[in-house]
Amino acid sequence: MGIVLTKLWRLLWSQTEYKICIVGLDNAGKTTVLYRLIYNESVSTSPTIGSNVEELRYKNIRLMVWDIGGQESLRQSWSTYYVNSKAVIMVIDSSDVGRLHIAKAELHRMLEHEHLKSACLLVFANKQDVKDSRSAMQISEALALSTLKDRHWHIQGCCAITGEGLHDGLDWIVTRLTS
Repeated sequence: MGIVLTKLWRLLWSQTEYKICIVGLDNAGKTTVLYRLIYNESVSTSPTIGSNVEELRYKNIRLMVWDIGGQESLRQSWSTYYVNSKAVIMVIDSSDVGRLHIAKAELHRMLEHEHLKSACLLVFANKQDVKDSRSAMQISEALALSTLKDRHWHIQGCCAITGEGLHDGLDWIVTRLTS
C-alpha cells in the first residue's frame, strides 16, 4: 500500500523536470506534434531553423521539450542537445518512403551517442492520415527497431494534425520516466 501511495504522490505533485528531444527529418511534423500536445489544436508552423524549446505539462509532469530542426545542414548539431535528455521522440513522415533509409541512419547514429545511452525512445509514425502512408509496423521494420536491444522503445502511429495517437505515445514516455 505504501508503494502505491508513494507513486500516486509523485504523480500528483511531482515537480521533477524531464528533458526530451524531438528529432526527425525536415517536414516530418515535429513542431506540429509539439504544438498539438501543448495547445490541443493544429497550429500553422514553418520549418524550424535551429531549435524551439517549450515546457509541456502532462499528467503533472514537467517536460522541457527541445524541438530540433531536421534539415540536413542542422542534423550535425543534434548531438549538442542530448545532454541530460531522458527521452527522445523521433517523428517519421510515414508517407515519405523515399527517405526512410536516411531516417534510419540518423536514428541509429543518434542512439550511439553517449548522452543518450539511458534515454528511452518513442517513434511517432506520423501522417497516418496520408494516402499510401506506411503503417507503424512497416516503419518499425524500415528503421530496424527490433535490433534495439539495449533500450526501451515504442512506436506509435499518429496524425499530428488531428492529435490521434499522440497522447498514447506520451503516456508511454511518462510511464518510462516515472517508473
